[in-house]
Amino acid sequence: MNLIVAVDKNWAIGCGNRLLVSIPADMKFFRETTMGKVVVMGRKTLESFPGGQPLKNRTNIVITRDKNYKVKDAIVVTSVEEALEELKKYDEEEIYIIGGESIYRQFLSYCKTAYVTKVDHTYEADTSFPNLDEMEDWKMTGISDEQTYFDLEYIFTRYERVKENEETH
Repeated sequence: MNLIVAVDKNWAIGCGNRLLVSIPADMKFFRETTMGKVVVMGRKTLESFPGGQPLKNRTNIVITRDKNYKVKDAIVVTSVEEALEELKKYDEEEIYIIGGESIYRQFLSYCKTAYVTKVDHTYEADTSFPNLDEMEDWKMTGISDEQTYFDLEYIFTRYERVKENEETH
C-alpha cells in the first residue's frame, strides 16, 4: 500500500479542511500517480474535493462512521477494518491513502511507500502528518531536484518502510 501527501516544513497538511497550498506540478504528480488506481480517504477529504465528488478514473473508497452516508461512484465503508477487507480485492501496489490526518495515521503502518511533496514554507495549519524523518522504520529513498512555484520551493520525495526484521545501524 502507498500513501501520497504534501507537507510543509512542520509536516502540516491542512487547515480548515483545505490543502495548505495548491501547486500545479504537485497536483499533476498526484493525478498521474493515482490515475486508474484505488484511493482511500476520509469523508472530510472527499467533501473537500470540487462538488464533494469522488476523483474521476479511480476507485474511491471513503471511510466514515456515518452508516447512512452514500456517495455516487464511491465505495463507502465505516471502519479501517472494513476498508482493509475491501482493499483485499485490489493489488496493494495500486492502493493510495490520500488523507486526511486520521486516515493517514490509521493506515501508515500498512503502507510500504510514501510519496511526500515537501514545501519549504510554514503554514497556519490544524492537521499534520507524522514526521517520517523521525521514524526509524521509514527512510527516504528518493528525492527530486528542488522545484519552484512563484516564490515557493518544494521537492518530491519517496520514503520506504524499512523491513522490520532488518537490523538498523
